[in-house]
Amino acid sequence: MRLKALDPAGAIDVLAPPWVIPVYRRMPEVANAIALPFGHGDLALGARRRFARTLSRYDRAIVLPNTWKSALIPFHAGIAVRTGYRGEMRYGLLNDLRRLDEKAMPRIVERYAALAEPPGAALPGPVPEPRLRVDDDARRATLGRLGLDMAKPVAVLAPGAEYGPAKRWPARHFAELADQLAARGYQVWLVGSDKDAAITAEVRRLAHAPCVDLAGRTTLDEAIDLLSLAAHVVTNDSGLMHIAAALDRPTAAIFGSSSPDFTPPLSAHARVISLRLSCSPCFARVCPLGHTNCLVTLEPRRVLDSMNKGSDTVFEKENGE
Repeated sequence: MRLKALDPAGAIDVLAPPWVIPVYRRMPEVANAIALPFGHGDLALGARRRFARTLSRYDRAIVLPNTWKSALIPFHAGIAVRTGYRGEMRYGLLNDLRRLDEKAMPRIVERYAALAEPPGAALPGPVPEPRLRVDDDARRATLGRLGLDMAKPVAVLAPGAEYGPAKRWPARHFAELADQLAARGYQVWLVGSDKDAAITAEVRRLAHAPCVDLAGRTTLDEAIDLLSLAAHVVTNDSGLMHIAAALDRPTAAIFGSSSPDFTPPLSAHARVISLRLSCSPCFARVCPLGHTNCLVTLEPRRVLDSMNKGSDTVFEKENGE
């Protein structure tokens, strides 16, 4: 959005891992989304050099990851301007090298948006909220394929978080919330990837109300379209949280070990719910204290209350204030 504001006629392509390509396809500003043909730990220097030669047509490359490896392809492609943060000592690979001031830009969205600006220019604020497009025809087809309807308003629960259990609100809490929402006239959809199927199945088993378990049954494109139908979304700090926010759906975002100050949902209709315990955020995959109280003691009624309050940010203090 910042690049388009600075150069409305410019064409923006994105090179990214295959799993996230559907998200970039839904960004109005992106012309083409190109799948990176290398795995996460695959160095493949020769293959990267050969692939880079197919990308020599670009005038500028902006490298978002801070790794040395991520700067290789723009360098070998001979792209004239190669922008990024210093990261892993990338002198030479990048020729528009920026120094990151973490205190001045505490949120990751600001750090990335700043790379669109000319060198030395301050990032104008506020940073715009990301928005994704919805494919109406594909959405209708997905509803039909899955046998879904809109006879009742939809509450979407996203109980997964691939990073680890310290980011996952307990399944029993999601189940209790599902029962409360069903009692208020909502149909409940459980969404996630195939990696989330175990936890969505646990939520469905614990809930007394019927829940439609969609984990692993949709592509990411289809999940985006289905999330756009939600009257409410309740999610952990995960990729689906950011998608719900970018669709501007009323979202209750539950934070445990991670920090809403770093990666909050970017929507005026999103509410952050965090106990703000003295031991969090710890950014650990598994609670180092063994109790995960930042999530276990966050009761479903608090999430339901925050949903009833509208778009306010809700921070529950450790002492209940």
